[in-house]
Amino acid sequence: MRVLVAGATGVIGRRLVPLLDAVGHEVVPISRSTGVDLLDRDGLARAVRQADPDVMIHLATAIPQALNPRRFASDFAMTNRLRTEGMRNLIDAAPGVRLIAQGVAFAYEPGAGLADEDAPLLADPPKSFRQTLGALVELERRTAEVGGLVLRFGHLTGPGTSYDKNGYVTKAVRSGKMPIVGDGGSVFSFTHTHDAATSIVAALDRDVSGVLNVVDDHPLAVREWLPALAARLGARAPVRVPAALARLAVGAFGVHYMTRLRGADNTRARLHLNWRPSYDATREL
Repeated sequence: MRVLVAGATGVIGRRLVPLLDAVGHEVVPISRSTGVDLLDRDGLARAVRQADPDVMIHLATAIPQALNPRRFASDFAMTNRLRTEGMRNLIDAAPGVRLIAQGVAFAYEPGAGLADEDAPLLADPPKSFRQTLGALVELERRTAEVGGLVLRFGHLTGPGTSYDKNGYVTKAVRSGKMPIVGDGGSVFSFTHTHDAATSIVAALDRDVSGVLNVVDDHPLAVREWLPALAARLGARAPVRVPAALARLAVGAFGVHYMTRLRGADNTRARLHLNWRPSYDATREL
């Protein structure tokens, strides 16, 4: 199978391309570093026509290595465009070609228990997250219109991510600059980049569409994983900060992120992709 990978040099793409090669697929990697920009409509169309793919995989993002919750809207502006304009350009470049796209599994409306794919997304997100949520919704809508598949990944771990040894979360925890906000009630579902890649490989061999949560088996509340990560790093235990005080430093979205995220259930991905996560956040973080 000839597989075009947009965003092939990202943290998931770097894991995915060797796996595709190993199982016999012919990979066409594209990214800005290879001279192909999803926002360059004409240039992308030429590259896609030349590639003549059987499947296109959209992993392209432009997320800064260190995020500032107060600058979240501007930090994600380019990624939002890649998920909207870039997705439109990709679909228009190859009508009828199967599409698999990267989504996120942590934009669900807060609620009890883990969220399956039928659970609603945030109805009234913090202002700085509204454009990002809108871009995710549009990406999923466009993918659904062409019968494609969106894999909703959790908080990414692994080489090159914010939880890597030199990632910004790890650095913040090591230096004691990442507190437990409020009750630390946000439930994080993590996805190792290797598991994200294996889920894409599995999806290529199955007639699956819609959305699937691709996350590990052990969601953890911030009040659980943050102290455990600090202990593993040999750092001091994180301090606790009231939500009202934290809002002054990180804004409404920063507080939401640390207190109200809902974990995701991976049952459907296991069933429909015959996929299993290899990594467990309780051991890997």
